[in-house]
Amino acid sequence: MKPLAALGRWVLAALARLGAAVLFLLRALGGSVRVLPRFSLVLEQLYCLGVLTMLITVVSGLFVGMVLGLQGYYQLVNFSAESSLGLVVALFLVRELGPVLSALLFAGRAGSALTGEIGLMKATEQLSAMEMMAVDPIVRIIGPRLLAGVLAMPLLAAMFSAVGVLGGYLIGHGQFGVDAGVYWSSMQNGVELFADVLNGIIKSVVFGFVITWVALFEGYHATPTSEGVSRATTRTVVTSSLAILGGDYILTALMFGGW
Repeated sequence: MKPLAALGRWVLAALARLGAAVLFLLRALGGSVRVLPRFSLVLEQLYCLGVLTMLITVVSGLFVGMVLGLQGYYQLVNFSAESSLGLVVALFLVRELGPVLSALLFAGRAGSALTGEIGLMKATEQLSAMEMMAVDPIVRIIGPRLLAGVLAMPLLAAMFSAVGVLGGYLIGHGQFGVDAGVYWSSMQNGVELFADVLNGIIKSVVFGFVITWVALFEGYHATPTSEGVSRATTRTVVTSSLAILGGDYILTALMFGGW
């Protein structure tokens, strides 16, 4: 019975933590609405979460696009379909790789930074000091960061996809001699605004929301010690990555008729 009892305790603890996360989310959403009149706070966090994550996103998107162009050409040339290289690269990036890989990068860079920052605030009792001064930390700290994360993620995913398409073009046209007009025209004719681009944007918005929610929750409820903050940062990256990959399957099945 001991393994069964241990499993029961783990399930109960997981459900209790999930309930705490949902209650925290409701408070965070309320704080996000209340912070709208002070949108400058959101702009500050957009710089921290978006602009500072842009370099790694753009560089990664370029190399991913180049790899897609390289592998795609080697496969398509066997069927004399190298003219479809632009379409293949664009569809892979817009539908899947753009939202998913940029979200994983966002979780590793911005999500861990959020958890570490808020966990450090808790460890140094800055959040308690705000409460003593009648300043709600949910409104002042959590709300702007939640809004900034949701806004920054789609922009980063768009940059990733755009630079990736350019990387595929550099390889396809520069290395293999694929006609530039054919590359761009095949992409323009095959990629649909609502079926492909809009679905990719929806994915990135959902991923940004989930990553920011997890990061803020872990930081706000971290044990106020250096070890507790480091463990919370690790949980943020692991949980966010699993949520991104699992959520990507669910969203893809819903959007493209798998269910």
